[in-house]
Amino acid sequence: MTEIPDDTRKRKLIIQIPCFNEEDSLPVTLKALPLSVAGYDTVEVLVIDDGSTDRTVDVARALGVHHIVRHGYNRGLASAFMSGLEASVKLGAHTIVNTDADNQYCADDIEKLVQPILDNSAMVVIGTRPILQIQRFSTVKKFFQRFGSRVVRFISKTNIEDVPSGFRAIHRDVAKRLNIVTKYTYTIEMIIQLGYKNIPMTCVPIRVNPEELRPSRLIRSNLNYIVKSAQTIIHVLILFRPLVFFSSVSAVLMVLSLAMASRYIRYMAMGQGVGYMPALMMAIVLGSAAVMTFLTGLICNSVKVNRMLLEDIRYRLVDISEQ
Repeated sequence: MTEIPDDTRKRKLIIQIPCFNEEDSLPVTLKALPLSVAGYDTVEVLVIDDGSTDRTVDVARALGVHHIVRHGYNRGLASAFMSGLEASVKLGAHTIVNTDADNQYCADDIEKLVQPILDNSAMVVIGTRPILQIQRFSTVKKFFQRFGSRVVRFISKTNIEDVPSGFRAIHRDVAKRLNIVTKYTYTIEMIIQLGYKNIPMTCVPIRVNPEELRPSRLIRSNLNYIVKSAQTIIHVLILFRPLVFFSSVSAVLMVLSLAMASRYIRYMAMGQGVGYMPALMMAIVLGSAAVMTFLTGLICNSVKVNRMLLEDIRYRLVDISEQ
């Protein structure tokens, strides 16, 4: 279990909001944010402009946002999320709260969201939405949201109930360790990655506002969301559990190879082996594929170890730069 750092310095809370063309929704979202939160000396707001082509930055400045990070072009939600974390750490944040610009989440629940971090009982807190009670979500969307969360809980060995929720609080120490590599969304990878790193995580029930200020840009359709999420899960498994992933695929291929070989041997014993040569050839192909897949897993596992070392070096360099 990762030890939770005992940070006795002045506590700064930074609320970060990734934005892409949010000039209409941003004023409402910013107005709802708290000016102070119990347990923190200061509360600041950080807007990450992900290559907006409208007046998002001008609106943010006019409304007195403390910090703005700008991308020269649209790099995607995951990249905007990471840029926010990096900037927040440099700005001295003790805790970073991530929320959406569409005002989906109830800002009054921020105090509830950060409480486990203040209590030193967790380093990451995910807000759990009342999925079944959200009327704007279709039945199909509710099903796949809940089913997908179960899959990620099983893979990551965590208890996070609402994996796609973007309303989350993150301790600065975790922000320094986190390295999101997928481009679609940070929500799934973050939980799986931190689960494998044994980072203490928990979830708290939160409220959502009656209406979003705009439709979701991430979920274009249920099918698109399922395909993208599946790709993300497979990608993260290859990155963080390559030996398990490739060994599982190799085992399936080897079973199929043995089944084909057994079929050929059975008919050969009956004197009919010549007619079943394709089965033998298929068994050889599948067996070779199984061996190559397993070797790929060994290579990827070595790459994983090197990546972990690089991440540790990166974390230590950030610590040194802060001293």
